[in-house]
Amino acid sequence: MKLNENVLLLGKKVVLVPYTPAHVPRYHEWMKSEDLQRLTASEPLSLEQEYAMQQSWREDADRPAISQPHSSLLCRVEVMTLSPLSSECTFIVLDAEKWRAQPGTPEESCMAGDVNLFLTDLGDPGLGEIEVMIAEPSCRGRGFGTEAVLMMMSYGLRNFEAKIGQANEPSIRMFRKLHFDQVSVSSVFQEVTLRLTVSELERQWLLQQTSHVQEKPYRAVSPEPP
Repeated sequence: MKLNENVLLLGKKVVLVPYTPAHVPRYHEWMKSEDLQRLTASEPLSLEQEYAMQQSWREDADRPAISQPHSSLLCRVEVMTLSPLSSECTFIVLDAEKWRAQPGTPEESCMAGDVNLFLTDLGDPGLGEIEVMIAEPSCRGRGFGTEAVLMMMSYGLRNFEAKIGQANEPSIRMFRKLHFDQVSVSSVFQEVTLRLTVSELERQWLLQQTSHVQEKPYRAVSPEPP
């Protein structure tokens, strides 16, 4: 996560910021939801364990990329690319409208979910697994997940995968709209795997979809007055 610890990505509907200790209490409250636990195949963690997980995401840039207990996760293109020594990129998704409307407001009051990109095969640094979770009920169905995923996909990898629980039909539909194709189904893990290979045509499409995105230094940015 050190790759993006000083990066803020500003879109139309969402703002992506690094996962910091200030975000942990809200994230912990989200993950008490039995529905989210089911959709993300997660076990509940204590608040102390949640803080430890956040710290490990922030500091352990050299560990192998593995699935986290309950993140729904991805990362951006012309600016930088992931390397084998930076195996994961994690952002908290903020509601951009709230973030802009209330300058100086704590980020935790604008939190909508999280999005991550991580390498699943260090032998193939061009492959990234991408997942997104819009945990705040009021933020669902508003295109937040779609924009967050597109912003992360602009980080320049050649291939993307998404592994989604079979019961999570909204997420499956969203990734299919983003040109992902289903490649396998696991009856054991009750999940489907979708994949996108970024051709030149797909790359141009991605650039069009994310042309509005601005990258700024994190903590050096304040919301613009409405």
